[in-house]
Amino acid sequence: MLAARTIVDEILDLKRQRNAIILAHHYQDTEIQEIADSIGDSLELARRAQQFDGEVIAFCGVWFMAETAKMLNPHRTVIVPDRDAGCSLVDSCPVDQLRAWKARHPDHVVVSYINTSAAVKAESDIICTSRNAVDVVNSIPKAQPILFLPDVNLGNFVKKQSGRENMKIWQGACFVHATFPARRLTAAKLEFPNALVASHPECPEEVLRLSDYIGSTSAIIEWCVKHPGEEFIIMTESGVSHSLNRRAPGKKFHFVANEQCNCSECPYMRMNTLEKLRDSLHDLRPHVELPPALMERARLPVERMLALR
Repeated sequence: MLAARTIVDEILDLKRQRNAIILAHHYQDTEIQEIADSIGDSLELARRAQQFDGEVIAFCGVWFMAETAKMLNPHRTVIVPDRDAGCSLVDSCPVDQLRAWKARHPDHVVVSYINTSAAVKAESDIICTSRNAVDVVNSIPKAQPILFLPDVNLGNFVKKQSGRENMKIWQGACFVHATFPARRLTAAKLEFPNALVASHPECPEEVLRLSDYIGSTSAIIEWCVKHPGEEFIIMTESGVSHSLNRRAPGKKFHFVANEQCNCSECPYMRMNTLEKLRDSLHDLRPHVELPPALMERARLPVERMLALR
């Protein structure tokens, strides 16, 4: 008797039929990460898509990430399992408000975090990631005033690390990272006294002060894997536990609940499911559509960032 087909079987069949690649962000549910062709942060995955010869990119993440993949792969179909998978950072920086700010401050260079919409990227001079934000800011002449957007915590971290005084910071925030309370991290350090703390720079400054390492999601994974320590408190979205446990199976990882949901999960990231992934591969919807002129303008600041490497 033949075994019943599973939803994973359906997804893999559709992937072959569509000549597709499945990309999953570190913050996706484990069941999605397990069938992904590549796991990474938003820029890593967009660049991975550029190395793919197929026709369809199934981006399991949030919408702005799929927009970036579309900008770098304009001739491919880019789909996302759930169109409503958004981002509080994107929402905190509407493009009309940025345009108004630029009209009042035309002398400022706009450095935008990759966690922004394609429209905001198109209004930016250069893009950065949490991993290279300090390097991007340091590449700009010291006398040049800067607007850094949209994450206030990342901006404050970059300002401190770069020593830039003439840098204004947009007051946006990731509602997952920004609501990690220092008191809960302090309690975790007392509960796990041998654990080292690795934090994302989107966390509040009081959390970063208690950390042994500060870095992007991928950098945190690499640091924990290479570090001789055996126990870590991870101050970022708990979906990263999949990669941590896979790459460092002998180590222990603890996560701290935030004030937003009393958990460490991004509700937008968790909107994608296997069922929605199957349906999006079947229907090729929801898919990212961007005007060619907007894609061209938005791609330029991304390429400026990539040229710094």
